[in-house]
Amino acid sequence: MTSDLLAELLHQIDSFSGRFADLHRYASGTQPLAFISPESRKALGNRLCRMASNVPALAVSSLVERLRVQGFSDQRAWELFVANDLDQLSTQAMSDALTFGAGYVLVWAKDGRPVASVESPCECAVLRDPADRSVIAGVKRFERRNLDRTTETHAYVYLPDQVQHYRSDGTGQGVSGYVLVETIDHHLDTVPLVPIDNGRSEIDDLKPLVDALNKLLLDMMVCSEAAGKGRRWVTGMELTERPVLDADGNPILDNGRPVMETVNPVDELSSVAWAVAENAETKFGAFGEANLAGFEAGVRIVLSQIMAVSALPSHYLGILTDQPTSADALRASEASLTARAEQRQLMFGKAWEQVGRLLIAVDTGIHPDDIPLRVQWADAATRSVAQEADATVKLYQAGLLPAAYALAKLGYSADEIAAIQTARASELSTPPTNGSQSAVQPPGMTDE
Repeated sequence: MTSDLLAELLHQIDSFSGRFADLHRYASGTQPLAFISPESRKALGNRLCRMASNVPALAVSSLVERLRVQGFSDQRAWELFVANDLDQLSTQAMSDALTFGAGYVLVWAKDGRPVASVESPCECAVLRDPADRSVIAGVKRFERRNLDRTTETHAYVYLPDQVQHYRSDGTGQGVSGYVLVETIDHHLDTVPLVPIDNGRSEIDDLKPLVDALNKLLLDMMVCSEAAGKGRRWVTGMELTERPVLDADGNPILDNGRPVMETVNPVDELSSVAWAVAENAETKFGAFGEANLAGFEAGVRIVLSQIMAVSALPSHYLGILTDQPTSADALRASEASLTARAEQRQLMFGKAWEQVGRLLIAVDTGIHPDDIPLRVQWADAATRSVAQEADATVKLYQAGLLPAAYALAKLGYSADEIAAIQTARASELSTPPTNGSQSAVQPPGMTDE
């Protein structure tokens, strides 16, 4: 029998299914055309089945590529983080959060070791305490196909002290028909399903603008198709009549006479340039070329609105204007995007710290609330390696940073820093040979 808590959690998953499907279509560039009349759709048929500029995916990926977790204040948390491949998979969770408004990470134990996995927001949901917004319950629902080709629907309810496993035969189950098959106790005192909340989708504000952009691009393609064939005219030529045929290819009769229809005597696709008329009064001509500059102006206006909403710089969208010529100008144009990425670091940092605490708690048995932990992010700004190294060296030479911290700031891992320090100590403890001394001494200097 389905519990009330399970029914509430599953209802929350189902309530977002339609919205998530719509967001997925925009994120993948498969959304339907929004601004096209039924007449135009009928006239086009299947000759132009897809026209989409996938700006939403660009907006999400431009933020995700600046959200890189590079460590924790506790080295053990980072080791467990890397052991579960979250240094690579964390971008998927944050991409889900930016696309759908939330991503999920599940932390559990397997064979005595902590494991963490990135879960789909289409399969997960959580309930929060309205007083402090803490997570009080979570659920994951999925379908499994067995070896005997039967299909089952499983639902796991995650509570602060236990996990309840429900199962239902068949697929497409809603919120009923589930039977409790297993209860697993744990001592985390915390729900192990961690939501990574963005609050809203980054695509929502872009949807109407992307629809307008696709409409302009579609109109431009249709117009270029018509204008590219060089529309021509002819006067003084007799029209051609041909009988109207039925589905079987037989002429349709009216009072015993075939029904005739008037058609163009010239094949527009291949014979216009070679048209010949016997009548001396026949004249041929061509219409003027179509001007497509209006479409370019419309695209510029829509792209400028997309830039304002998404914080994407102009060189990300390829706007046909004067591009920044220097690296400093490029970085300055990315200032708004960098600020937005830094804001997302603050929003997502709490969730990743909770993931790190749960990994340590599963590994050591310590209560997650007793584990102080801070996440360390890579710089969201675009900087060259030379600039970063120059700034770090100056801070080290001024005595503001120790060598180990300076190496960490340059992106070296703890293992690499330890290896560098060991190699450095080995060089200092090994006296140089005479050959090496003479090799590095300036001319005119001798050993004394």
